[in-house]
Amino acid sequence: MLEVLFDTLMDGIKLLPFLFVTYFIMEYLEHKTSQKAKTVITKSGRFGPLLGGALGIVPQCGFSAASASLYAGKIITLGTLIAIFLSTSDEMIPILISEAAPLPIILKILLVKFIIGVIAGFVIDFIIRIIKKEKTQDSHAIHALCKQEHCHCENSILMSSIKHTLSIFVFILIISLLFNGMIYFIGEDTLANFVQNKPILGPMFASLIGLIPNCASSVILTKLFLSNVIGVSTMIAGLLTGAGAGVLILFRVNKNWKENLSILFILYSIGVISGILLELIGLSNFI
Repeated sequence: MLEVLFDTLMDGIKLLPFLFVTYFIMEYLEHKTSQKAKTVITKSGRFGPLLGGALGIVPQCGFSAASASLYAGKIITLGTLIAIFLSTSDEMIPILISEAAPLPIILKILLVKFIIGVIAGFVIDFIIRIIKKEKTQDSHAIHALCKQEHCHCENSILMSSIKHTLSIFVFILIISLLFNGMIYFIGEDTLANFVQNKPILGPMFASLIGLIPNCASSVILTKLFLSNVIGVSTMIAGLLTGAGAGVLILFRVNKNWKENLSILFILYSIGVISGILLELIGLSNFI
């Protein structure tokens, strides 16, 4: 359990810089920029899925954590959020490198996650624009989020940013500790049995494991792949849904639970469908 406590604390500390920068930007946008500038920023989100997919493949889960707050403040679109969540690499790259996995294999896996994330992001934004008929983003979302968190921004943007960061940090530590403890008692071998040698059910269970909101899920799935317990398609299915602490923060800062559950369902569906399709087209023959 001491190892569980230590890993939970380290994962939380890694997120601190991303959380602080995110909240500082949001506070600055709310109090120092004009309405016209905010409108330009939100409209530029049409290209967000491409940038989000690129940022997501960087080997850490900080961008997924930051994107949840940016989405709650309506600074980025749903498509951008999904693109970041899907392409987030988390601990996959460090583990593959430490196990001396060939560089071409690592790059191909990243490319697949990037392509799926970007395509899904653009499709989602396109559908939303049709449904809402180009409805403008809610320009008061940042202000509402600030008011919801009781940040007292009028006193100091810096202090408000620190307060937000610490509040989310404590929340992540508590919830992550619960999930890490659950994984510790269930055991990695038990989780492995759910996805081993199951062509169709494998991606379904792997995507479910990926939804566990911490870095442990990506570690488990990558190790199972390196041990030849699961195939590359099943691993990717789980890694697509593994958004790290991003999902946790989304549920913490976005009070629309129906929307949050819908996002979770979208993530899971894309992970499962992608895993099954990648298996059918024989992705393992190319990686």
